[in-house]
Amino acid sequence: MKKNNKLTKSITISFVMHALLVAALIWGTDFNMSPKEPSGQIVQAVVIDPSAIREQAAQIREQRQAASKAEQDRLDKLRKQSEELEKNRKQEEERIRKLQQDKARAEKAAVEADKKRKQQEEQRRLEEEKTRQAEAERKQQEEATRKAEAARLAGIAAAKEAEERAAKERIRAEEAEKARIAKEQQAAEAAKKEQLERERAEKAEQERIAQEKAAAEAAEKAKIEQQRLEQLERERKAQEEALNNIFAGMAEENAANAEAAARARNQRNADELARYSAIYTQLIQSKLRIDDAYRGKQCRVNLRLIPTGADAIVNQVKVISGDNQLCSATRSAISQVSSFPLPTEADVAKQLTNINLTVVPE
Repeated sequence: MKKNNKLTKSITISFVMHALLVAALIWGTDFNMSPKEPSGQIVQAVVIDPSAIREQAAQIREQRQAASKAEQDRLDKLRKQSEELEKNRKQEEERIRKLQQDKARAEKAAVEADKKRKQQEEQRRLEEEKTRQAEAERKQQEEATRKAEAARLAGIAAAKEAEERAAKERIRAEEAEKARIAKEQQAAEAAKKEQLERERAEKAEQERIAQEKAAAEAAEKAKIEQQRLEQLERERKAQEEALNNIFAGMAEENAANAEAAARARNQRNADELARYSAIYTQLIQSKLRIDDAYRGKQCRVNLRLIPTGADAIVNQVKVISGDNQLCSATRSAISQVSSFPLPTEADVAKQLTNINLTVVPE
Protein backbone atom coordinates (compact mmCIF):
# COMPACT_ATOMS: atom_id res chain seq x y z
CA MET A 1 0.00 0.00 0.00
CA LYS A 2 2.86 2.39 0.83
CA LYS A 3 4.49 1.67 -2.51
CA ASN A 4 1.24 2.47 -4.37
CA ASN A 5 0.86 5.72 -2.40
CA LYS A 6 4.39 6.75 -3.35
CA LEU A 7 3.71 6.02 -7.03
CA THR A 8 0.43 8.01 -6.93
CA LYS A 9 2.17 10.91 -5.19
CA SER A 10 4.98 10.99 -7.75
CA ILE A 11 2.53 10.96 -10.68
CA THR A 12 0.41 13.70 -9.04
CA ILE A 13 3.40 15.99 -8.48
CA SER A 14 4.57 15.46 -12.08
CA PHE A 15 1.11 16.21 -13.40
CA VAL A 16 0.79 19.40 -11.29
CA MET A 17 4.19 20.68 -12.40
CA HIS A 18 3.40 20.16 -16.07
CA ALA A 19 -0.06 21.70 -15.63
CA LEU A 20 1.58 24.79 -14.13
CA LEU A 21 3.95 24.92 -17.07
CA VAL A 22 1.07 24.80 -19.59
CA ALA A 23 -0.83 27.44 -17.57
CA ALA A 24 2.19 29.73 -17.67
CA LEU A 25 2.42 29.39 -21.42
CA ILE A 26 -1.27 30.14 -21.80
CA TRP A 27 -1.03 33.06 -19.35
CA GLY A 28 1.47 34.74 -21.62
CA THR A 29 -1.04 34.73 -24.48
CA ASP A 30 -3.38 37.73 -24.96
CA PHE A 31 -6.93 36.45 -25.21
CA ASN A 32 -8.64 39.85 -24.80
CA MET A 33 -11.11 40.06 -27.70
CA SER A 34 -12.59 43.56 -26.86
CA PRO A 35 -11.98 46.19 -29.48
CA LYS A 36 -9.38 48.78 -28.72
CA GLU A 37 -9.14 52.33 -29.79
CA PRO A 38 -6.67 52.66 -32.54
CA SER A 39 -3.54 54.36 -31.46
CA GLY A 40 -0.50 55.25 -33.26
CA GLN A 41 1.54 52.50 -31.55
CA ILE A 42 2.26 48.98 -32.95
CA VAL A 43 1.05 46.13 -30.66
CA GLN A 44 3.13 42.93 -30.72
CA ALA A 45 1.03 39.77 -30.28
CA VAL A 46 2.41 36.56 -28.73
CA VAL A 47 1.78 33.59 -31.01
CA ILE A 48 1.50 30.13 -29.39
CA ASP A 49 2.85 27.29 -31.48
CA PRO A 50 0.39 24.34 -31.21
CA SER A 51 3.15 21.90 -32.17
CA ALA A 52 5.22 23.10 -29.22
CA ILE A 53 2.27 22.49 -26.90
CA ARG A 54 1.72 19.03 -28.35
CA GLU A 55 5.44 18.29 -28.02
CA GLN A 56 5.38 19.48 -24.42
CA ALA A 57 2.29 17.37 -23.76
CA ALA A 58 3.99 14.35 -25.37
CA GLN A 59 7.05 14.90 -23.17
CA ILE A 60 4.77 15.06 -20.14
CA ARG A 61 3.11 11.77 -21.14
CA GLU A 62 6.51 10.14 -21.77
CA GLN A 63 7.78 11.32 -18.40
CA ARG A 64 4.64 10.01 -16.71
CA GLN A 65 4.94 6.66 -18.54
CA ALA A 66 8.66 6.47 -17.69
CA ALA A 67 7.90 7.20 -14.04
CA SER A 68 5.11 4.62 -14.04
CA LYS A 69 7.36 2.01 -15.72
CA ALA A 70 10.22 2.74 -13.31
CA GLU A 71 7.89 2.35 -10.37
CA GLN A 72 6.46 -0.89 -11.85
CA ASP A 73 9.99 -2.24 -12.42
CA ARG A 74 10.86 -1.36 -8.85
CA LEU A 75 7.71 -3.13 -7.61
CA ASP A 76 8.55 -6.20 -9.76
CA LYS A 77 12.07 -6.23 -8.37
CA LEU A 78 10.75 -5.98 -4.80
CA ARG A 79 8.24 -8.78 -5.51
CA LYS A 80 11.00 -11.03 -6.93
CA GLN A 81 13.17 -10.28 -3.90
CA SER A 82 10.21 -11.10 -1.63
CA GLU A 83 9.61 -14.40 -3.50
CA GLU A 84 13.31 -15.26 -3.29
CA LEU A 85 13.34 -14.50 0.45
CA GLU A 86 10.20 -16.67 0.90
CA LYS A 87 11.86 -19.49 -1.07
CA ASN A 88 15.02 -19.21 1.06
CA ARG A 89 12.87 -19.15 4.22
CA LYS A 90 11.10 -22.37 3.19
CA GLN A 91 14.42 -24.03 2.30
CA GLU A 92 15.81 -23.00 5.68
CA GLU A 93 12.69 -24.36 7.44
CA GLU A 94 13.11 -27.65 5.52
CA ARG A 95 16.79 -27.81 6.48
CA ILE A 96 15.94 -27.12 10.14
CA ARG A 97 13.20 -29.78 9.99
CA LYS A 98 15.68 -32.34 8.61
CA LEU A 99 18.21 -31.33 11.26
CA GLN A 100 15.55 -31.81 13.94
CA GLN A 101 14.70 -35.23 12.49
CA ASP A 102 18.39 -36.18 12.42
CA LYS A 103 18.74 -34.91 15.98
CA ALA A 104 15.72 -36.96 17.08
CA ARG A 105 17.13 -40.09 15.41
CA ALA A 106 20.53 -39.42 16.97
CA GLU A 107 18.96 -38.94 20.41
CA LYS A 108 16.97 -42.15 19.98
CA ALA A 109 20.13 -43.99 18.93
CA ALA A 110 21.96 -42.49 21.90
CA VAL A 111 19.20 -43.68 24.26
CA GLU A 112 19.34 -47.19 22.75
CA ALA A 113 23.14 -47.18 22.98
CA ASP A 114 23.01 -45.98 26.60
CA LYS A 115 20.45 -48.67 27.40
CA LYS A 116 22.64 -51.32 25.79
CA ARG A 117 25.71 -49.93 27.58
CA LYS A 118 23.92 -50.09 30.92
CA GLN A 119 22.89 -53.69 30.22
CA GLN A 120 26.48 -54.54 29.32
CA GLU A 121 27.74 -52.78 32.47
CA GLU A 122 25.22 -54.69 34.57
CA GLN A 123 26.35 -57.96 32.96
CA ARG A 124 29.97 -57.04 33.51
CA ARG A 125 29.20 -56.08 37.13
CA LEU A 126 27.59 -59.44 37.73
CA GLU A 127 30.55 -61.21 36.15
CA GLU A 128 32.97 -59.10 38.23
CA GLU A 129 30.93 -59.93 41.32
CA LYS A 130 31.23 -63.63 40.48
CA THR A 131 34.96 -63.12 39.91
CA ARG A 132 35.33 -61.31 43.24
CA GLN A 133 33.47 -64.09 44.99
CA ALA A 134 35.69 -66.66 43.29
CA GLU A 135 38.75 -64.58 44.23
CA ALA A 136 37.51 -64.30 47.80
CA GLU A 137 36.99 -68.04 47.91
CA ARG A 138 40.42 -68.50 46.37
CA LYS A 139 41.96 -66.22 48.99
CA GLN A 140 40.08 -68.05 51.66
CA GLN A 141 41.44 -71.28 50.28
CA GLU A 142 44.92 -69.78 50.15
CA GLU A 143 44.50 -68.58 53.70
CA ALA A 144 43.34 -71.99 54.71
CA THR A 145 46.30 -73.43 52.86
CA ARG A 146 48.62 -70.99 54.63
CA LYS A 147 47.17 -71.91 58.00
CA ALA A 148 47.36 -75.54 57.05
CA GLU A 149 51.02 -75.03 56.15
CA ALA A 150 51.56 -73.27 59.46
CA ALA A 151 49.94 -76.21 61.14
CA ARG A 152 51.83 -78.68 58.95
CA LEU A 153 53.76 -79.92 61.90
CA ALA A 154 50.45 -80.61 63.57
CA GLY A 155 48.91 -82.40 60.63
CA ILE A 156 50.49 -82.82 57.16
CA ALA A 157 47.54 -84.85 55.99
CA ALA A 158 45.04 -82.04 56.79
CA ALA A 159 47.14 -79.48 54.88
CA LYS A 160 47.38 -81.76 51.85
CA GLU A 161 43.62 -82.27 51.88
CA ALA A 162 43.04 -78.51 52.01
CA GLU A 163 45.34 -78.00 49.01
CA GLU A 164 43.48 -80.63 47.03
CA ARG A 165 40.15 -79.01 47.91
CA ALA A 166 41.41 -75.61 46.78
CA ALA A 167 42.65 -77.09 43.51
CA LYS A 168 39.27 -78.73 42.94
CA GLU A 169 37.50 -75.43 43.61
CA ARG A 170 39.72 -73.66 41.06
CA ILE A 171 39.09 -76.38 38.51
CA ARG A 172 35.38 -76.23 39.24
CA ALA A 173 35.38 -72.44 38.77
CA GLU A 174 37.25 -72.75 35.46
CA GLU A 175 34.87 -75.43 34.24
CA ALA A 176 31.89 -73.31 35.25
CA GLU A 177 33.28 -70.37 33.23
CA LYS A 178 33.90 -72.60 30.21
CA ALA A 179 30.38 -74.01 30.53
CA ARG A 180 28.93 -70.47 30.67
CA ILE A 181 30.81 -69.45 27.50
CA ALA A 182 29.77 -72.64 25.70
CA LYS A 183 26.16 -72.09 26.76
CA GLU A 184 26.18 -68.54 25.36
CA GLN A 185 27.66 -69.80 22.08
CA GLN A 186 25.03 -72.54 21.85
CA ALA A 187 22.27 -69.99 22.51
CA ALA A 188 23.60 -67.71 19.75
CA GLU A 189 23.87 -70.61 17.30
CA ALA A 190 20.38 -71.81 18.22
CA ALA A 191 18.95 -68.32 17.64
CA LYS A 192 20.70 -68.08 14.28
CA LYS A 193 19.47 -71.54 13.28
CA GLU A 194 15.93 -70.66 14.35
CA GLN A 195 16.05 -67.50 12.19
CA LEU A 196 17.25 -69.48 9.17
CA GLU A 197 14.53 -72.09 9.70
CA ARG A 198 11.88 -69.37 9.98
CA GLU A 199 13.11 -67.72 6.75
CA ARG A 200 13.13 -71.07 4.92
CA ALA A 201 9.60 -71.81 6.15
CA GLU A 202 8.35 -68.40 5.00
CA LYS A 203 10.00 -68.85 1.59
CA ALA A 204 8.51 -72.33 1.22
CA GLU A 205 5.05 -70.97 2.11
CA GLN A 206 5.37 -68.21 -0.48
CA GLU A 207 6.43 -70.73 -3.13
CA ARG A 208 3.50 -72.98 -2.22
CA ILE A 209 1.03 -70.09 -2.54
CA ALA A 210 2.57 -69.08 -5.89
CA GLN A 211 2.35 -72.67 -7.18
CA GLU A 212 -1.27 -72.99 -6.09
CA LYS A 213 -2.10 -69.67 -7.77
CA ALA A 214 -0.33 -70.75 -10.98
CA ALA A 215 -2.12 -74.11 -10.95
CA ALA A 216 -5.50 -72.40 -10.46
CA GLU A 217 -4.78 -69.98 -13.31
CA ALA A 218 -3.69 -72.84 -15.58
CA ALA A 219 -6.84 -74.80 -14.75
CA GLU A 220 -9.02 -71.77 -15.45
CA LYS A 221 -7.26 -71.17 -18.78
CA ALA A 222 -7.66 -74.83 -19.72
CA LYS A 223 -11.35 -74.64 -18.88
CA ILE A 224 -11.82 -71.49 -20.96
CA GLU A 225 -9.91 -73.02 -23.88
CA GLN A 226 -11.97 -76.21 -23.68
CA GLN A 227 -15.16 -74.16 -23.80
CA ARG A 228 -13.81 -72.23 -26.77
CA LEU A 229 -12.92 -75.46 -28.61
CA GLU A 230 -16.35 -76.89 -27.87
CA GLN A 231 -17.93 -73.71 -29.26
CA LEU A 232 -15.78 -74.01 -32.40
CA GLU A 233 -16.82 -77.65 -32.77
CA ARG A 234 -20.50 -76.72 -32.43
CA GLU A 235 -20.05 -74.01 -35.05
CA ARG A 236 -18.28 -76.47 -37.35
CA LYS A 237 -21.07 -79.01 -37.01
CA ALA A 238 -23.64 -76.30 -37.66
CA GLN A 239 -21.74 -75.26 -40.76
CA GLU A 240 -21.44 -78.88 -41.90
CA GLU A 241 -25.18 -79.35 -41.37
CA ALA A 242 -25.89 -76.21 -43.36
CA LEU A 243 -23.58 -77.44 -46.14
CA ASN A 244 -25.25 -80.86 -46.11
CA ASN A 245 -28.61 -79.17 -46.56
CA ILE A 246 -27.17 -77.23 -49.47
CA PHE A 247 -25.62 -80.34 -51.01
CA ALA A 248 -28.97 -82.23 -50.69
CA GLY A 249 -30.58 -79.88 -53.15
CA MET A 250 -27.60 -79.39 -55.48
CA ALA A 251 -29.16 -81.64 -58.16
CA GLU A 252 -32.03 -79.15 -58.62
CA GLU A 253 -29.92 -76.03 -58.37
CA ASN A 254 -28.43 -74.18 -61.29
CA ALA A 255 -24.88 -73.03 -61.88
CA ALA A 256 -25.35 -70.13 -59.50
CA ASN A 257 -26.13 -72.55 -56.67
CA ALA A 258 -23.06 -74.58 -57.60
CA GLU A 259 -20.96 -71.42 -57.28
CA ALA A 260 -22.58 -70.65 -53.93
CA ALA A 261 -21.78 -74.17 -52.77
CA ALA A 262 -18.18 -73.67 -53.83
CA ARG A 263 -18.04 -70.47 -51.81
CA ALA A 264 -19.52 -72.25 -48.84
CA ARG A 265 -16.95 -75.02 -49.21
CA ASN A 266 -14.19 -72.46 -49.32
CA GLN A 267 -15.61 -70.81 -46.22
CA ARG A 268 -15.78 -74.16 -44.48
CA ASN A 269 -12.19 -74.87 -45.44
CA ALA A 270 -11.21 -71.41 -44.12
CA ASP A 271 -13.10 -72.12 -40.89
CA GLU A 272 -11.42 -75.50 -40.59
CA LEU A 273 -8.07 -73.89 -41.25
CA ALA A 274 -8.76 -71.28 -38.56
CA ARG A 275 -9.98 -73.94 -36.12
CA TYR A 276 -6.94 -76.16 -36.58
CA SER A 277 -4.70 -73.08 -36.37
CA ALA A 278 -6.29 -72.34 -33.00
CA ILE A 279 -5.78 -75.99 -31.94
CA TYR A 280 -2.13 -75.84 -32.99
CA THR A 281 -1.63 -72.56 -31.12
CA GLN A 282 -3.27 -74.02 -28.01
CA LEU A 283 -1.05 -77.13 -28.19
CA ILE A 284 2.03 -74.89 -28.36
CA GLN A 285 0.84 -72.60 -25.55
CA SER A 286 0.10 -75.62 -23.35
CA LYS A 287 3.82 -76.47 -23.55
CA LEU A 288 4.93 -72.85 -23.15
CA ARG A 289 6.69 -72.00 -19.91
CA ILE A 290 4.64 -69.51 -17.86
CA ASP A 291 6.52 -66.24 -17.37
CA ASP A 292 5.07 -62.82 -16.49
CA ALA A 293 7.75 -61.26 -18.71
CA TYR A 294 5.80 -62.62 -21.76
CA ARG A 295 2.61 -60.73 -20.89
CA GLY A 296 1.57 -58.35 -23.67
CA LYS A 297 4.06 -59.83 -26.17
CA GLN A 298 3.66 -62.16 -29.15
CA CYS A 299 5.67 -64.31 -31.52
CA ARG A 300 4.75 -65.16 -35.13
CA VAL A 301 6.24 -68.37 -36.55
CA ASN A 302 6.02 -70.41 -39.78
CA LEU A 303 5.37 -74.11 -39.17
CA ARG A 304 6.24 -76.80 -41.74
CA LEU A 305 4.61 -80.21 -41.03
CA ILE A 306 5.03 -83.69 -42.45
CA PRO A 307 1.79 -85.71 -42.57
CA THR A 308 1.95 -89.13 -40.88
CA GLY A 309 -1.65 -90.19 -41.44
CA ALA A 310 -4.25 -88.60 -39.20
CA ASP A 311 -1.52 -86.50 -37.57
CA ALA A 312 1.57 -84.58 -38.60
CA ILE A 313 5.02 -83.97 -37.11
CA VAL A 314 7.20 -80.87 -37.20
CA ASN A 315 9.64 -80.62 -40.07
CA GLN A 316 10.80 -77.01 -39.79
CA VAL A 317 10.12 -73.97 -37.56
CA LYS A 318 10.96 -70.43 -38.73
CA VAL A 319 10.51 -67.28 -36.64
CA ILE A 320 8.80 -64.51 -38.63
CA SER A 321 8.63 -61.72 -36.02
CA GLY A 322 8.09 -61.07 -32.31
CA ASP A 323 9.87 -60.88 -28.97
CA ASN A 324 13.19 -62.77 -28.97
CA GLN A 325 12.74 -64.42 -25.55
CA LEU A 326 9.14 -65.40 -26.26
CA CYS A 327 10.09 -66.73 -29.71
CA SER A 328 12.88 -68.82 -28.17
CA ALA A 329 10.42 -70.24 -25.62
CA THR A 330 7.91 -70.85 -28.45
CA ARG A 331 10.43 -72.89 -30.44
CA SER A 332 11.15 -74.94 -27.34
CA ALA A 333 7.39 -75.48 -26.76
CA ILE A 334 6.87 -76.59 -30.40
CA SER A 335 9.63 -79.18 -30.02
CA GLN A 336 7.69 -80.66 -27.05
CA VAL A 337 4.48 -81.22 -29.09
CA SER A 338 4.67 -84.82 -30.28
CA SER A 339 2.15 -84.45 -33.12
CA PHE A 340 -0.42 -82.11 -34.64
CA PRO A 341 -3.87 -83.43 -35.72
CA LEU A 342 -4.91 -83.16 -39.37
CA PRO A 343 -8.45 -82.82 -40.75
CA THR A 344 -9.95 -85.34 -43.16
CA GLU A 345 -10.26 -82.69 -45.90
CA ALA A 346 -7.16 -83.11 -48.08
CA ASP A 347 -7.03 -79.51 -49.29
CA VAL A 348 -7.25 -78.15 -45.71
CA ALA A 349 -4.66 -80.67 -44.53
CA LYS A 350 -2.36 -79.56 -47.34
CA GLN A 351 -2.64 -75.92 -46.28
CA LEU A 352 -1.89 -76.86 -42.68
CA THR A 353 1.47 -78.36 -43.64
CA ASN A 354 2.77 -74.84 -44.25
CA ILE A 355 1.08 -72.43 -41.86
CA ASN A 356 1.84 -69.21 -39.96
CA LEU A 357 0.84 -69.08 -36.28
CA THR A 358 0.83 -66.25 -33.74
CA VAL A 359 1.55 -67.20 -30.11
CA VAL A 360 0.24 -64.74 -27.50
CA PRO A 361 0.69 -65.90 -23.85
CA GLU A 362 -2.50 -65.53 -21.83
